[in-house]
Amino acid sequence: MSERARLPLPFVLIGAMGSGKSRVGQRIAASVGAPFIDTDGRIVERHGPIDAIFEREGEAGFRTLERGVVADALREEAVISLGGGAVLHPDTRDDLADLPVVWLRVSPEAVAPRLRGGTRPLLATGGMAAWTAILAERAPVYEALADYDIDTSRRSVARIVEDITERFGGTR
Repeated sequence: MSERARLPLPFVLIGAMGSGKSRVGQRIAASVGAPFIDTDGRIVERHGPIDAIFEREGEAGFRTLERGVVADALREEAVISLGGGAVLHPDTRDDLADLPVVWLRVSPEAVAPRLRGGTRPLLATGGMAAWTAILAERAPVYEALADYDIDTSRRSVARIVEDITERFGGTR
């Protein structure tokens, strides 16, 4: 039987679009034997495609739906990947204050191929310039909330997961 890493739960990943929150979160959850919650995925399950929500209700309507999903997720013992803008809500920032939070950073050069061909509504008209502007706005919030940050630009998912679990847990 293999030893599993352990982490305090809930355990939260934050960061910009394309930083790897979902991939890293899935791997961390598997490594610690915990459920994985992607809040954007839950929004899609409950309310339909995010781009359709933006079209129908605008960003403000989407953020209201997102806040409810995030609040529910943060009550679960799971590894949780928050959508890039979820940290903009003051109640979410308050909820994260006492939880372990990791900021996955990524460079524009590394993220560009990851985002190519996607349907992310906030990038629909501005592309990488919009991504860079969004990151510049959110980076101080990510930094203030994070207990740890790690650059995902040129590292393997396995190495990122190893670094995070070593930093926060160890083995059972």
